[in-house]
Amino acid sequence: MATKLLWLSLLILNLLLHTSSTVGSETAATDFIKSSCKETRYQVACVKTLSGYGSKIGKSEQALTSAALSASVSKIVSCVSSLKEMEKAKELKARELKAVRDCIENMNYSVDSLNRSVKELDLLGNPKGKDSRLHVSNVQSWVSAAITDQDTCIGSITDASFKSSIKHKLLDASHVTTNALALVNRLASNYHTQTP
Repeated sequence: MATKLLWLSLLILNLLLHTSSTVGSETAATDFIKSSCKETRYQVACVKTLSGYGSKIGKSEQALTSAALSASVSKIVSCVSSLKEMEKAKELKARELKAVRDCIENMNYSVDSLNRSVKELDLLGNPKGKDSRLHVSNVQSWVSAAITDQDTCIGSITDASFKSSIKHKLLDASHVTTNALALVNRLASNYHTQTP
């Protein structure tokens, strides 16, 4: 009986220690996300978007940046789905239909650029030499291109009533991508200051 009690006590102690360390690491990740998001334009959206990735991010700048890019892709894909639903609407005027199709095309370009960025970010190795700076520079360029494509999409929809039905979603995606670029730039500063 004493052996069972000892075993049970050790099991409970182990669970308590594991729970405590998990809570501690989650708190550290949350603090890291909040601190990092202070450097973005849309801080509340940044924290809200990245909080779900806390366990993957930990305190890694690269994981944080990768999560921000992945979140951006997810938001844009959702926008494209909404735009495709709008494209099917029979009440659209010819110019509205063209705007939606142009917007879908631009948002797809944006997704492509961001997916390339995520893959390029994965190429970063431990040494912060010339190749790493090139990879980070490519990521910066592609995320900037993604933002341009999103801005083109938002600007192409000019009809006020039509724009209001999708504008919020498009702006939300744009804000998340703008935040991702800020985090990419933050990561890049670590690589550009290193000597090869």
